[in-house]
Amino acid sequence: MRTCDVLIVGGGPAGSAAARQLKLRGVDVLVLDKEVFPRLKLCAGWITPEVVRDLEMDVASYPYRFLTFNRLHIHLKGLHFRIPSVQHSIRRFEFDSWLLERSGAPVVRHTVRNIRSEPDCYVVDDEFRCRYLIGAGGTRCPVYRTLFRELNPRVSELQTVTLEHEIEYDWKDPACHLWFFDKGLPGYSWYVPKENGWLNVGIGGMADRMKASGGDIKRHWNRFIGTLDRTLAPGARYEPTGYSYFLRGRVEVVRRDNAFITGDAAGLATRDMAEGIGPAIRSGLRAAHSILDGVPYRLDDVTGASLGGGWVSRGLDWAMTRGLAA
Repeated sequence: MRTCDVLIVGGGPAGSAAARQLKLRGVDVLVLDKEVFPRLKLCAGWITPEVVRDLEMDVASYPYRFLTFNRLHIHLKGLHFRIPSVQHSIRRFEFDSWLLERSGAPVVRHTVRNIRSEPDCYVVDDEFRCRYLIGAGGTRCPVYRTLFRELNPRVSELQTVTLEHEIEYDWKDPACHLWFFDKGLPGYSWYVPKENGWLNVGIGGMADRMKASGGDIKRHWNRFIGTLDRTLAPGARYEPTGYSYFLRGRVEVVRRDNAFITGDAAGLATRDMAEGIGPAIRSGLRAAHSILDGVPYRLDDVTGASLGGGWVSRGLDWAMTRGLAA
């Protein structure tokens, strides 16, 4: 049986951020992930300046695609707003692989099926033993499912569903465009160009509200790509894939003895833009600091906004969640 001080389930941004901090302090850490990196990851793929700072990231030396937007183009009820807001786009399969490699942590490909708590340790599938366990495996994280689901149940009203596709495309408009609540969609659609001829387009909405209104995300998708074909991306061809995750709700229990949950496993995506990379990284860093320095592990003050928390963020939060308590 392989033994380590800290076992991290999931090698995405939360797991990689935690692993790097732990390795820098000499902790014996191991990362498990069911995929081999680099791996395909559905995501609009934008990161905020806070992410760059949290990661202590030298943008000039980042070896992959990185594109900066100085404003967001917001489309709402036929109106077009240009909102100053520095954001960056990356390709997730490159970004995640770079983060995991940079962490310096050893990685084992393994699908976690069973977690058992024993005195002073956790045993995973009778193959791995650790003192501390970090769940960073996304919405379906086995650490959440085994140790936290009953203590920290999901809020169905905060579930969002998406369809998206990333394609090689010679885009002409280098700006990020967002369409909010178009044709009754309880969410938004996006056009996010990536450096050197890649483009991510997608659509996401609140699942319960879409179902209650009789809406269908595929119908919204077809309308959206029709708009793109007439405007920003003529002739593009898509094969969208869907996934689901949860926006930030009440984060009641995020540590249980020496087990932690982070990122989408805790349901931390922002409530204005449904962005999960930043909260995932911040939660991973906090889990590592809690282990290293013995400080309480708290996520209640991890930001719930991607756009700074001002009136734009608050308005989008209310429109997305209809004022559900955070």
